[in-house]
Amino acid sequence: MAKKYRDSLIWGFILIIIGAVFLLEQFDVDAWDALWRLWPVILIIWGASKIYFGLKDKAAKGGPPARDPGHEI
Repeated sequence: MAKKYRDSLIWGFILIIIGAVFLLEQFDVDAWDALWRLWPVILIIWGASKIYFGLKDKAAKGGPPARDPGHEI
């Protein structure tokens, strides 16, 4: 259920951003140019959120503890 809520939240933010860009265009602000130059930042944020929530879900499910690299068995 939490994943579905998170997906809905992400799509909500995406729609708000797209709407804000169109609104800025109506006021003669060249928002598409700024968005075009900064689109890699969107990919970085998206990837970071995937990693964060993936690790959070793994910890919540009780995944195996992280190994200490200095401690060999």
